[in-house]
Amino acid sequence: MTVLDSTVLDTNVLIEILKNNQQTIKQVESLSPPLFVSVISAMELIYGALNNKELKKLQQFLSLFTIIQLNEKFLSKLLLSLLNTLKVIHLISLTL
Repeated sequence: MTVLDSTVLDTNVLIEILKNNQQTIKQVESLSPPLFVSVISAMELIYGALNNKELKKLQQFLSLFTIIQLNEKFLSKLLLSLLNTLKVIHLISLTL
């Protein structure tokens, strides 16, 4: 299984989980593991930490996920995958 076959959680989703948004938590729990977080999202959360206590909480939270590095090869594959998905969704919506 590759990252492209899995789910990468966006910063906004992670923030909603941290805010204990039950709807978001249920949706994320319904996803098949493994769940990934980009290094950019991890950095955004850590940057927003207000103090050492919050930083430790975020580090524990992020340890639940696989942190992925973004490089040119990965981003190219991800973009192609997203474009193919969007193309299918667009074709479906045109037929409805």
